[in-house]
Amino acid sequence: MTGNRTFLRLRLRRSALPAALAAMALLVSACGDDGGGGGGSGGGKNLTLIQGVTNEPFYITMACGAKDAARAAGYSLSVTGPAQWDASQQTSVVNSVTAKHPDAVLIAPVDSQAMIAPLRQMKNAGVKIVQVDTNVTDMSVGASWISSDNAAGGRLAAKSLAKLTGNHGTVLIVDVKAGTSTTDARNQGFRDELKNDPGITVLTTQYDNDDPAKAASVVTSTLAAHPDLAGIFATNLNSTSGAATGLRQAGKQGKVKLVGFDAEPKEIEDLKNGSVQAVVAQDPYRIGKLGVEQALKALSGKKTTATIKTGLVTITSADVASMSKYYYKASC
Repeated sequence: MTGNRTFLRLRLRRSALPAALAAMALLVSACGDDGGGGGGSGGGKNLTLIQGVTNEPFYITMACGAKDAARAAGYSLSVTGPAQWDASQQTSVVNSVTAKHPDAVLIAPVDSQAMIAPLRQMKNAGVKIVQVDTNVTDMSVGASWISSDNAAGGRLAAKSLAKLTGNHGTVLIVDVKAGTSTTDARNQGFRDELKNDPGITVLTTQYDNDDPAKAASVVTSTLAAHPDLAGIFATNLNSTSGAATGLRQAGKQGKVKLVGFDAEPKEIEDLKNGSVQAVVAQDPYRIGKLGVEQALKALSGKKTTATIKTGLVTITSADVASMSKYYYKASC
C-alpha cells in the first residue's frame, strides 16, 4: 500500500510539472512585454492616436503636437488610422487598437453615430478615450473632447464670402458627408451667419464624400444650373481643392469666389495662385497637445475638462505670406 501511494505522488508531481513550466513561461513573457505597438496598460505608458484619415497634413500636424506632449511626459505614442474617411475602415482600426489595450487613445471619429459602438467597446475594455477634432453624439465614451469651434469657423467663412461677393448673389456649400460633427457644425455656422443677409441666397448643400473629383463635379454641375453663382464655401481640404479644380475647368477661377477650410499645403498654394480667396485655419498642433494632456489627467484620476475649444484664423490671399505660422505640416 505504501509503495502504491509513493508511486502515485511521483506520478502526480510529474504530470503537474509541464503545466507549472508553461505557467511560468507565460508569466515571464507577460513581464517582459514593453507594450510595443500601442499595447499594454500595465505600466507600459503607451498612448495611441487614431486619425480621421492618414497622410493628411491636418492630422499629421495634430500627431506632431501629440507626440511632443507624450514625449515630455515620458510616454510613447503610436499613430494609426484609416486610409479613407470611412466608418467601417476606422471601426477595424479601433477594434485592432482595443485588442492591444494601450493606456489611452486619442481619436477623431469619422462618424458621429457609427463610431459609438466600437468606442463603447474600447471604453468597456478599460481604455481611456479622448476625442480630438470630431466627436460622437454619445459624449460619455470619452473623458474629454478637444476641437476647434467649428460653428464659429463657419461664421468666419460666411463673413469672408459675404465680403468677397459684395453681400450679394447665390452661394454653394460643398461639404464632406452628413454626420461628420465638425463639418456639420461649419455648415450650420455658415448658414446661421447669412440668415440676416438678405442679399445672399444659400443653395442646398452638396456632398462630395471627401473626394476632390466629386467636389469638382459638384461645382461644374451647379454652375450649369446656376450660371450666376457668386461664391462657394468648401468645408475641408478635399472639398476646397476639388472646388478649385471645378472652377478652373469651368473658366470661373477668381470670378466665383471660393472660401475653404484648413491651411494645408495645397490650399496655401491655391491661395497664392488665386484659385482660393480665403481659408479658415485651425490649430491642429494644439489639439493634439491638449488631447494628450487630458488623457494623462484621466489616467492619473484627475479631473478632466469635458470640452475644450481651440481658436481659428482667417487667411486671405492678401495676407497669406505673413500667416505662415498657421500652415499645417506635411511631417513633424
